[in-house]
Amino acid sequence: METTQPFTVLAVDDNPVNLKLMESSLVKEGYRVISASNGPRARELSVAEKPDLILLDIRMPGEDGFEVIRFLKDNPVTGTIPVIFLTAYAEINSKLRGFDLGAVDYITKPFHPLEVLARVGIHLKLSIATNSLIAEQARKLGQITEAQNAMLPLAEELPWARFGVYYKALEEAGGDFYDILNISDQITGYFVADFSGHDIKTSYMTAAIKALLAQNCSPVYSPLESMKMINDVLVEILTDGKYLTACYVWLNRSTGKLCIISAGHPPVVHIPKGKDPEVIRLDGDILGMFKDARFGIHRIPVAPGDRLFVYSDGLVESVKRKITWATGAESLVEKFKEVRDVPFCDAPTALMETIFDKGEIPEDDVVVLCVEV
Repeated sequence: METTQPFTVLAVDDNPVNLKLMESSLVKEGYRVISASNGPRARELSVAEKPDLILLDIRMPGEDGFEVIRFLKDNPVTGTIPVIFLTAYAEINSKLRGFDLGAVDYITKPFHPLEVLARVGIHLKLSIATNSLIAEQARKLGQITEAQNAMLPLAEELPWARFGVYYKALEEAGGDFYDILNISDQITGYFVADFSGHDIKTSYMTAAIKALLAQNCSPVYSPLESMKMINDVLVEILTDGKYLTACYVWLNRSTGKLCIISAGHPPVVHIPKGKDPEVIRLDGDILGMFKDARFGIHRIPVAPGDRLFVYSDGLVESVKRKITWATGAESLVEKFKEVRDVPFCDAPTALMETIFDKGEIPEDDVVVLCVEV
């Protein structure tokens, strides 16, 4: 018959009598107890054993309990372990300092075993409840992430669209979004957007945008008309200052015509086959903010083998280095040269590896779309 894994309590006290009293009381009630008589040993056991709760004496020779709590709360491995401190002092300052450093409760020495048992039980129950709540929230956020990712088309599922993509959200509710539109047998639409904010409401908006694209991007509307109609709807439904930047690329492979519509989005990079990259800068109002918004528009002829890179500002912006997408786009031209001969399906990932050093994390969500004519 299987038994439930006992809760582990770390008891820390320089007085061996106190340690023995705590250990015997807790073991009788089914707890697993490990003990330490000094601060360094307490830190070592905390990391190695990851106890469910710590009873920590404040006044110890050498490294006191305050230093131990500070270590525990600064260490991600032990930061969430509840700490009850033991003190023979009734001064309010000692208690307040312990709470400020992250302790959840205190017991004044000399203590009664029944009080120790009661407080340990209470805070283990609170810890269980808190961890369950965190796990449930993580599960729900995971579902949102899965749902959001499910709305993003995969390159291998749409071979006719001839695109490669890199997508990375820094948080569960990503603010970047892209979509591929089969407007007709000859015309394909490519849409990249960046929502303001990264909250849960933002993640739900991706479904609304996807529906608006499907309804308004058709052969009977020009690319500019499609964007204007989408903007008119977003102005009505977006609240609390929400908006998005976007780039809509309309490509007719049979006629070799390409149209770019920009709504306050970073520049597009065009790489004609066998030639150097060129940055296409377009002015334009953001989506969802102004009823009479004006968008940047650029039309160019294209030929088989030409490429277009559409990306979100997370590729080029850096708050740390004080780089905006307006100034950062030009600095990436050499990076685009390095990947122009990489197969288009792999080019976005290769570009990310070229721009960011191994282990370096972008400061924002990133979408990079490479389209080959």
